[in-house]
Amino acid sequence: MAFRTVIDEVHEDLARHGHPDVRPMHGFVFQAIGPHGTTAADLGRTLGVSKQAAGKTVANLEQLGYVSVGHDPHDARRKLVRLTSRGVECLVLSARAFENVRARWSAELGTERLRALDDDLRRMTPADFFRLDFPGWFGTAS
Repeated sequence: MAFRTVIDEVHEDLARHGHPDVRPMHGFVFQAIGPHGTTAADLGRTLGVSKQAAGKTVANLEQLGYVSVGHDPHDARRKLVRLTSRGVECLVLSARAFENVRARWSAELGTERLRALDDDLRRMTPADFFRLDFPGWFGTAS
């Protein structure tokens, strides 16, 4: 429930800042696209979903203005998916929103208790705790 609470707060903040259509899965997609772009096939593999599901998500995000699709300058047969300035802005705003939630939790719980909680959660999770295949694990990327 804590995870859901944080995600809901972040998305409420994003909506207030002009991003009402962004869904929790989109954050994983944005991270998987990265600063240099990727193809729909590679995106699907990274997210743990089919190429078709990745393509559907890309089409939706392109329609919303978060990504653009163009030819790879190194291989004209490949189409690269890249974040637009709107997509980058969304990532920056979401990072800021996460920081605000963390600051509020620190004020509420105290710095030491929050640090202990962080330590305990890290101890209980694998080293590769930030995996991008959550969309596939949840069952969909759209």
